[in-house]
Amino acid sequence: MPRFSLIVPCFKVQGFLRECLDSVLLQSFHDFELIAVDDRSPDGCGAILDEYAERDPRVKVLHLPENVGLGRARNAGMPHATGDYLFFLDSDDTLTPGALRAIADRLAEAEEPDVLVFDYARTYWWGGTRRNALSEVLAEAGPGTFTVDAYPRILDLLMVVWNKVYRREFVESEGFEFPPGYYEDTPWTFPAMLSARSIAALDRICLNYRQRRQGNILSTTSRKHFDIHDQYERVFAFVEQHPRLAHWRPYLHRKMGEHCLDILAKPDRLPPADKAEFFRRTRETFRRHKPAEGALTDGETGLLEGSWTAYRIRRQAARAGQEVARRAGQVRGAAAARARAGWAAVHAHRPLDPHLVVYSASSHRGVLGDPAAVYAKAREIAPQLRGVWVVKDEETAAQLPPEVEHVIVGSRRYLEVTARATFFVNDVNWPGTLAKRPGSVHIQTHQGTPLKYMGADLLDKPGARLGFDVPQMLRRADRWDYSLVANRHSELVWERAYPCHFTSLRTGSPRNDVLVNGGDSDFRQRYGIPETDTVVLYAPTRRDYRRSGHVDRIDLARFAADLGESLGGGAGGGLNGGAGAGCTLVVRLHPSLATGPARGMGLAELARRGIVVDATDEPRVEDVLLAADVLVTDYSAVMFDYACLDRPIVVHADDWPAYTASRGAYFDITAEPPGHVARSCRELAWLFASGSWRDEESARLRADFRSRFCEFDDGGAAERVVRTLLLGEPMTGPGAARIPGQTAGQDALASA
Repeated sequence: MPRFSLIVPCFKVQGFLRECLDSVLLQSFHDFELIAVDDRSPDGCGAILDEYAERDPRVKVLHLPENVGLGRARNAGMPHATGDYLFFLDSDDTLTPGALRAIADRLAEAEEPDVLVFDYARTYWWGGTRRNALSEVLAEAGPGTFTVDAYPRILDLLMVVWNKVYRREFVESEGFEFPPGYYEDTPWTFPAMLSARSIAALDRICLNYRQRRQGNILSTTSRKHFDIHDQYERVFAFVEQHPRLAHWRPYLHRKMGEHCLDILAKPDRLPPADKAEFFRRTRETFRRHKPAEGALTDGETGLLEGSWTAYRIRRQAARAGQEVARRAGQVRGAAAARARAGWAAVHAHRPLDPHLVVYSASSHRGVLGDPAAVYAKAREIAPQLRGVWVVKDEETAAQLPPEVEHVIVGSRRYLEVTARATFFVNDVNWPGTLAKRPGSVHIQTHQGTPLKYMGADLLDKPGARLGFDVPQMLRRADRWDYSLVANRHSELVWERAYPCHFTSLRTGSPRNDVLVNGGDSDFRQRYGIPETDTVVLYAPTRRDYRRSGHVDRIDLARFAADLGESLGGGAGGGLNGGAGAGCTLVVRLHPSLATGPARGMGLAELARRGIVVDATDEPRVEDVLLAADVLVTDYSAVMFDYACLDRPIVVHADDWPAYTASRGAYFDITAEPPGHVARSCRELAWLFASGSWRDEESARLRADFRSRFCEFDDGGAAERVVRTLLLGEPMTGPGAARIPGQTAGQDALASA
């Protein structure tokens, strides 16, 4: 008996069908059967299904004699299902990598619930990806099981059949089946959820819900949308037959009204001539099923108490109000801009404050990176300097230590401070509205050593510079006075990528001082990681050949298991040796992926289960690096910082050609790596299983890499910046100031 029976009805989807089937058959979890139902599709779907069935015994194909529609096609597949759980997958959608394994693990953890609800992402025809906006409902459900009475918020999620799996015995015992019609999911999903004695949630994106430009049934303008009324009649009939569910009538009554009004409000659903009839049908259904007690008909559903004319007037008034609000907002914005300009002009006539230093990091995200290291050193050795941080909003400001003076970008205090400051320290660029006053000093720290193309070099990489205005960026960079570098490679790259009038300073990277000097980190203690454990840090970067930036290159659960066998296998198994030594996999995503769908692809769920530690939100990357015994990365610049620790580095470069084609690189990291290079997950596992990750060859590669890219990192970078640039003392240390273009003969930039 297989674990899953995936039922896939097919009709006019030949362009998407192979992708759907491949997403199932290539899963790392193999215990399933795929029941594909050819709903008398007039295109090539039937032939495609037969082709797959011939080469994979897990695929069973049913060819229906006539077209019966989506719901009845699913019904046709159910009698052939033998799996523990039913999974209804639409043939234009796809499973995400590792989805079935994650679902199977969660089902086992939850002890075989009747229903498991998982997350999904909308994938748009133009390449965009957007996670379910209500994903927090799944996260807040917790690790246990529940019923809808105990956790009614679960019904706030999209009530469709494909974001859930159902225990087959539960479905058969309740006699659930799909009716015909457009909205066949509604009278299946509500009864199933209300009847389930145990429900579990999985906070992981397991399915990509394709948003087609054309051909989506529910986006077709048609009278068939009147079907929604009949489907809710079936839901109310089910509740009538099950008296124990009577207390759900007020909720379902309101839900029906909201659902129908949502269909009515969408411009592409109903023919304009049929909208009045649809409203009247909705109003009749709404009134007929109004419960005697507990009915709530305020807000939008309150319109169903009135006439079609009243509804239209209310909608027109709402649209007019939105337009008035939009125009008023434009007027207020213009007035505010004029006021800010006037305020800035007032302070622009005041003298610069020679002791005022303004800091910002990572687009005003807090006290971070190189600017934070310079700020801390300035407070230590130059207390006469006043440091003020620019942050993006009040939420970010609330997370700052109480002693940190700050301003919100765009505020009056921001305008005052930036108009008076002598020194500006940033690792990206200041807003274009910030005017550089004569006598002010702008210090650009950058964000580490560059491997991938930056600045003007992106002009030949249209995918990588999507939405990025290179000329505007260069105009902002024209304000730089000094550019800090940690090595000659960076010096040459910045002068090529930013053809502006700045002076390069070979100071080293201030944020790396703590790595060179052996600073402390409480990361292990905060996450409960034993001191005897080998900590493997996996830090992938974003991909420019994917609009979302995220591509799963490693199966984290499998990698963690492999590491446990290789490094945590008992006596001598860990890095530090000794009985009981184990291994902990720590994952830190690129900052640009922290708020997108990347964590929902499995990382959040694995972190909840304790299989990995998610360090993406750690504000100080230095704390994470100090705690790690080995770094695994692809092409992230964090490898240049980590090299300062002289600890093993492994490069996972399985898509290097695609990465360089889309983004570009200043040198071939696979030819000049900081350690061994793995070009597949199998090679990566072998490097750890064999111990090669820390052999003599890895140490030799790392030494060459450190000598080249940690050249000026001697632990005194922050002090050097403070004394040289903020206090005006002579430059001391490993390098000397250079004017762009005065490249010495030995400072040749490697070709891409």
